[in-house]
Amino acid sequence: MVHHRSLSDQSRFSFVFTSLKIGKLLRAAGIHKSFGLSALAVFQLLFSLVFEGKNWFRLLESNRVDSLPGKDVVYRFLNHPHFAWRAFLHSLSLTVVRQFTSLTSAKRVKVFIIDDSTLQRNRSKKAELLARVFDHSTGRFTKGYTLLTLGWSDGFSFAPIDFVMLSSAKFMNRLTEMTTTITKRCHGYKRRVEALTQKPDAALGLIRRALRAGFRADYVLMDSWFTQMPLIRGLVAEGLAVIGIVKEMKQRYVYEGKRLTLSELYSILPKNKQTTIWNAVIVQSSCGMPIKLVFVQNRNKRREWLAILSTDLTLEPNEIVCAFMACDGALRRSLK
Repeated sequence: MVHHRSLSDQSRFSFVFTSLKIGKLLRAAGIHKSFGLSALAVFQLLFSLVFEGKNWFRLLESNRVDSLPGKDVVYRFLNHPHFAWRAFLHSLSLTVVRQFTSLTSAKRVKVFIIDDSTLQRNRSKKAELLARVFDHSTGRFTKGYTLLTLGWSDGFSFAPIDFVMLSSAKFMNRLTEMTTTITKRCHGYKRRVEALTQKPDAALGLIRRALRAGFRADYVLMDSWFTQMPLIRGLVAEGLAVIGIVKEMKQRYVYEGKRLTLSELYSILPKNKQTTIWNAVIVQSSCGMPIKLVFVQNRNKRREWLAILSTDLTLEPNEIVCAFMACDGALRRSLK
């Protein structure tokens, strides 16, 4: 129904934009225009393209081009380096999260979720900070960026909070460099510098900015790539507990005075294979941090196991698993 309606009819978004006070949030983030169409009108036009199933280029080729603003209006609006889009996304997401919180119990567990994906740009040649990035899903390098995202969830609802488009921190992997004409005091330059940081540092920066913006959560959920002790220590220092999948590495865990790998630790523990949760144990990491490891059955390969780490030692094993399964689709597909 939305697809066949006229683009000029913006009334279907009016209630949402009014309820969330989009215009006020845009002004608070410094997103405005000095003349012509207002910033709210341009933003609402771009927002409606998602439901039209078209991009701006194809829309200009349609028979509705006479009722649309010039393409320079939209391109300047999207490429303006002084607009604080991150502040706008924070304020908009915080408004939505508060709406969710008012409808749920105060006892419901809230979590931050950190994840990354590969944004491929194989046909691009001159895109700024284009790089060769490693795609963990395919095990190959590709041209594009690494999209690092941070979300908030209460187990039923999800709200995106922030994101970083990462290039490569290694000069040899970057195919193009950032422009030299942009001023170093604007938001656009800061986002470009941030794109050159390491992924763990960028993830910790996402969490810190979310906390300063007013978001609150009980835990941080991560997959096996992020569940590394340097990042875990940084998150614990921010007052957040961590729950994440642990992969087999050279990392040693101290148990009963012995330094053991994850496989060695699993082999010496008694197992209850009548349930999905085979065992749980409290150990110390190599840096001396006490953590709880929960070994669970892999749903796809029933003879194999997965390990989930928690820095909150007071949680029961089933609470750790349920907290992760309720908010992470990948683990839900792997476990019973």
